[in-house]
Amino acid sequence: MYRSHTCGELRETHINNEVTLSGWVQKTRNKGFMIWVDLRDRYGMTQLIFDEERTSSEMMEKAAQLGREFVIQVTGKVIERESKNPQLPTGDIEILVAELKILNPSLTPPFTIENETDGGEELRMKYRYLDIRRNPVKENLMFRHKVGMKVRNYLSEEGFIEVETPYLIKSTPEGARDFVVPSRMNGGQFYALPQSPQTFKQLLMVGGMDKYFQIVKCFRDEDLRADRQPEFTQIDCEMAFVEQEDILNIFEGLTRHLLKEIKGVEIGEFPRMTYADAMKKYGNDKPDIRFGMEFAELNDLAKNKGFNVFDQQELIVGIAVPGAASYTRKQIDKLIEWVKRPQVGANGMVWAKYNEDGTLKSSVDKFYSEEDLKAWAQETGANAGDLILVMSGDANSTRAQLSALRMHLATELGLRDSKEFAPLWVVDFPLLEWDEETNRYHAMHHPFTSPKPEDIKLLETDPGTVRANAYDLVMNGNEIGGGSIRIHDKETQAKMFDYLGFTPEEAKAQFGFLMDAFQFGAPPHGGIAFGFDRLVAILGGHETIRDYIAFPKNNSGRDIMIDAPSKLDDAQLSELHLKVTE
Repeated sequence: MYRSHTCGELRETHINNEVTLSGWVQKTRNKGFMIWVDLRDRYGMTQLIFDEERTSSEMMEKAAQLGREFVIQVTGKVIERESKNPQLPTGDIEILVAELKILNPSLTPPFTIENETDGGEELRMKYRYLDIRRNPVKENLMFRHKVGMKVRNYLSEEGFIEVETPYLIKSTPEGARDFVVPSRMNGGQFYALPQSPQTFKQLLMVGGMDKYFQIVKCFRDEDLRADRQPEFTQIDCEMAFVEQEDILNIFEGLTRHLLKEIKGVEIGEFPRMTYADAMKKYGNDKPDIRFGMEFAELNDLAKNKGFNVFDQQELIVGIAVPGAASYTRKQIDKLIEWVKRPQVGANGMVWAKYNEDGTLKSSVDKFYSEEDLKAWAQETGANAGDLILVMSGDANSTRAQLSALRMHLATELGLRDSKEFAPLWVVDFPLLEWDEETNRYHAMHHPFTSPKPEDIKLLETDPGTVRANAYDLVMNGNEIGGGSIRIHDKETQAKMFDYLGFTPEEAKAQFGFLMDAFQFGAPPHGGIAFGFDRLVAILGGHETIRDYIAFPKNNSGRDIMIDAPSKLDDAQLSELHLKVTE
């Protein structure tokens, strides 16, 4: 028996008990005549004591050799601790060690295994197995497990069945780039790793499973950022005989359940917002509604006043920044430089201060009277003490630029409280979006999304205005889930492929199996997929998903711990029918 108790469970009630503990040496303090050792495992930390009055000289010598991260086993008596530590759950006791066994020595770790470590991110990723020993990482992984269990329990109680779908599937041209896997047994042919189990979960509905879910690994070969990894986890769900309202109710319930059970936060009915309103008011389809600064369109108030910068633009739009009229010119200039960065791409910005005394002062006083500026203030909802910021240009780019500025300012002003949760549904997305490069329409979600029934007639005459039966669940400025009601008949699906530029032959080659299935009594169905990594991170108070993944990739998509991806030798390449390197 390696241990009778963990390092986190002993209390005063265990005093005089003989116990056996195993774990890692956190640190030692050697006074010569007395040695203290902090012993750590997943459950906590317990102090060990060796002293020359009660401990043999051989044992003292052995204890003196202990280094950080040695794995040891000790047996001894629980005694009351003389200098108690109220910060530690086990801080009232310590173990007077009678037996010490070194199970495995350790090299000195390349960074300290403490909450606040001295290791940089790349170093800690290289030695991720050591990083996991630190409380912040360990607790994040335990938190992830807790969220996963709550999800599974909720969906199971709602009648959902967890079904595993294949990882080796067929590559399709829609969506992000696939990761492909060469087939040894079928030379020159390739599997793809799934970007989602989309078609399989639809086939499960055709198969009569009715309610399916899966916490599933998915893969996309795309550029990385803080909230994106090449492999990620989805809570993937599908339901038969449902309309949009049924799905929104079920998964609003799941989100509300998680917020209550995990965070102790109770939230009422989630607000709903159309895609068009989200873009108009916030400049993006995943607005953070924890704070204001809604967009105000100023075309009618700012054009034709002699200011050519505005007169020539498609859209003039502004926001009121609360309490920022006190910003110095240097601070405002810094914001202007911020929006000119390539990542944002604006040409500049106009500002107007609504001073506490009610006067208005702007960077364009030459062209606009105080009455004009008061009209801006009224339209943006500015109050005395606020700063009005205005941008102009083509509608789509300008909204995106002002959205980026809005989020930047909210972070700077402390308006994005990680302990506050503001979920909402964004609905009525466009079914199709025009791609200038390919000169054709692409599915905004995926080609299996159903159009709004009342908009189907517009597919022939005005496809760009057709709304999708699609919905996203947004929280704190992040999309945490998205889904749609699916097309479930062959004719409509064939029509959709046609609008997306597939020839009948291409559609059959890529998705013939699904089209065939629709001929055998496919029920109306729809679903949703949550980004599990992102959901866990937001519930944990962060937006970087890497902190909640056991073995993440870096920003280049590499696992620097195992050095992957890596090259294959010529024999492997030849066996896979791939070109042997020169």
